[in-house]
Amino acid sequence: MLVDPSVKEEISNARKNLPSRKAFVGFDGFVDKIVSPIDKVDFESNSHELIPTITDFAGRIKSAAGKSSNIELFQKIEKLGGNGPIMANALMALGQEVRYMGALGDTHIHPVFSDFSKSTSAISLTDPGITNALEFEDGKIMLGTMQSLKDVNYEKIISALGEDGLIKLFDQSDSISMVNWTMLLNLTDVFKSLIANILPKLTSKKYFFFDLADPEKRTDKEIKELLDLLKQFEPFGKVILGLNLRESAQVVTLLSLDSNEPDLSLRAEAIKKTLKINSVVIHPVSSAHCATDNGNFNFDGPFCEKPKITTGGGDHFNAGFVSAKLMGLSDISALVVAVSTSGYYVRTGVSPTFENVVEFVNSF
Repeated sequence: MLVDPSVKEEISNARKNLPSRKAFVGFDGFVDKIVSPIDKVDFESNSHELIPTITDFAGRIKSAAGKSSNIELFQKIEKLGGNGPIMANALMALGQEVRYMGALGDTHIHPVFSDFSKSTSAISLTDPGITNALEFEDGKIMLGTMQSLKDVNYEKIISALGEDGLIKLFDQSDSISMVNWTMLLNLTDVFKSLIANILPKLTSKKYFFFDLADPEKRTDKEIKELLDLLKQFEPFGKVILGLNLRESAQVVTLLSLDSNEPDLSLRAEAIKKTLKINSVVIHPVSSAHCATDNGNFNFDGPFCEKPKITTGGGDHFNAGFVSAKLMGLSDISALVVAVSTSGYYVRTGVSPTFENVVEFVNSF
């Protein structure tokens, strides 16, 4: 990770006069159980070895076909989860004032969201989903139950806050991030209602951030409808679409774009131009790329060979990018802040403050 001195200076100077910004995030919520499958147990030493890779895990599962298998899971931690809550926590750590609305508990807030709900003056719509996040050295597999998330819909949102209350909440926010579209099956209809009923009544332009969150299980028709809808937010601000590498490939295929483009910033540009939105950001594991109205930008690093935690790394990247844009940083500096926010998190398991980000950037 080689950071241009001018970028380091821009980021360092930003901390001297951090602007006060308000962010809204919604609408999911999960209880995350971070686990790793156990390969072998040594009862004498009370120790165990983990199954290291997804390929090894697939082999173990395949060997059980026509038979049966009992695989023990080592639970590392139980914590709040979901793209929204993790991103919101990261935004708060970076200095943003955050309001949250999502699935944190129906009649009562789930205990893992207790502090979070107080910090964000959260509005809960329904019970959270449950995710078992199986972490490996080469990736992760998310196994979730999420029946309650069907209750995240426009009617529930309005009944919780009222239309005037939602207009006021959005009007007070500098950024509006609406994430995990894949798991929230009513979110497309929510977006249509916001465009029709809420956004025209706002008094200022906003940053709108969207994250599809692995849309493989949704139909091509549904994904295309959502992608086509994004440009309808542009009259009310600037739209940022965040994609990981796999998601970007899927979007390229759906939009009939060149899938062999090796330069991911050019891939981002092609998606941006087709969707007619302000920004597209693509973040593989070891680099970051974006296309905005200002041009195309790339940044390599910082890859972590043995991360302490991977679940939530993408959400921290997104929080870093949005925070940087709210602070008025350039696009290349926003990429550096984004990868540094994520890089710090996966190495420590802790959401960094902006001071931590500056120190992380200056260490390279």
